[in-house]
Amino acid sequence: MNIYTRTGDQGQTSLVGGQRVSKSCARLESYGTIDELCSQIGLLITYCTAPHDSEFLTNIQNTLFVVGGYLATDNSQREVRTGNIVTPDMVTDLEQEIDRINATLPPFRCFILPGGCRAAALAHVCRTVCRRAERRILALCEEGAQVDAQVIAYVNRLSDYLFVLARKLNADEKHPEIIWQRTK
Repeated sequence: MNIYTRTGDQGQTSLVGGQRVSKSCARLESYGTIDELCSQIGLLITYCTAPHDSEFLTNIQNTLFVVGGYLATDNSQREVRTGNIVTPDMVTDLEQEIDRINATLPPFRCFILPGGCRAAALAHVCRTVCRRAERRILALCEEGAQVDAQVIAYVNRLSDYLFVLARKLNADEKHPEIIWQRTK
């Protein structure tokens, strides 16, 4: 398989199904940001010491490929492949993991600054990339694209998961959370 095709040299690329679009269009911004998030999560995994966290994050990466495939399909032009559909169970899995982690943490009472141990700091970076991905998906919707509600819910819930994961990672390392202090 040839890695380069030269078909994108003029600033266009193909969606699932072959439709050519600009590399700067909202659809590419949405799934490109999902790709960036997936890569950042791959880096986060290298800092995780708990096998369960690494496994769960790897499952998230697999789901992000599903999300990316969904977003790379203009469903007004082509039916979305079965393997690129985000299911309610995918959202529920995130919610259950958030609840499981949250049950082990002290109550959240104030704003927390991103940071702490390296893994937690990187989880916060992933969280902010995830929020950007959500904004890019919503911008795609504002242009008239139909995006399944489960895709939006999954990405929204994922940023919540990354927040509680950052808190957990700091707790695991016995690193105090950095509380936001109002400036005077």
